[in-house]
Amino acid sequence: MALPCAFLLSYNNDMNDVIRPRPYYAARKYGPSATGLSLEDMRELLSSAFEHYDHSGYFVEAFGFTCVDAGFEPGYVGSNADAYCRLILERGKMWPITECYKEYDEDDLFTMIEFLFDHISKPQTKEFHSWDNCGYHYSDFDRAEGRAEFRKRMNLPLRRYGDGWQLSEQGEVLSLPPEGMTTLLSAELPTRDPTTREKVAEATTKFRRHGSSISDRQDAVRALADILEWLRPQIKETLLKEDEKELFNLANNFGIRHMNQRQKLKYDRAVWLSWMFYHYLNTINACLHLLKRQVAGSWKSS
Repeated sequence: MALPCAFLLSYNNDMNDVIRPRPYYAARKYGPSATGLSLEDMRELLSSAFEHYDHSGYFVEAFGFTCVDAGFEPGYVGSNADAYCRLILERGKMWPITECYKEYDEDDLFTMIEFLFDHISKPQTKEFHSWDNCGYHYSDFDRAEGRAEFRKRMNLPLRRYGDGWQLSEQGEVLSLPPEGMTTLLSAELPTRDPTTREKVAEATTKFRRHGSSISDRQDAVRALADILEWLRPQIKETLLKEDEKELFNLANNFGIRHMNQRQKLKYDRAVWLSWMFYHYLNTINACLHLLKRQVAGSWKSS
């Protein structure tokens, strides 16, 4: 299926870095209705990305290669990539991509994006085997570089698919945050406390993960409220008592934390859980900044 002009990708001379295209006429005139991608579009773009990196040797380390002299040399997944996929992905009809991709549903598509992220690695060396025009042989692979390039390429179409998605640095397909929350999610928490950092990261991933249920999202909001509880002794010294109480009223009164008969449960969870999640995430960041400023002030005055 042909894609609108705004979906076309341009590359630098190394064919590695995807340059975000400028918005063409249709995109400028119609906005999101012109730039949205369908599942069919995403299948084609995934297939195109795989073929590009496969041709450039990025999957040799994992899936092997064929030489006119030596025959097929398997990679670390072994000689039967289809069997490996069935075992690792717990799904059938996923491999080979070039034959199966047109039947992918959304779960298949996102699963394969994450799978390819895990198994891509950029070759640092290539040597041309001239006998019978065999072609290039690749070696010295860098997994981190390969993943970074694949992620950069796939995030361009992912952000235009559905409500917006992105491939994280850890290789998980996550929902895009609401407008204005990108900086909040990308900012490093202003604390060295490993418990706080770990729990916030776990809650964020759980909330944004593809296929997360209402229950998953409620668990994530509860986890953030628990983090505020964890910080409560320090917050008491920084915030007014009235303000401190308000931090917990939301979770305690709307069936997020301690269940009781007085709680309000008749609300649209799909809508309000998102608001609650980012409210608490923002509050945690604000409190940690205040605590950090308080510590800095104490140090200067001593």
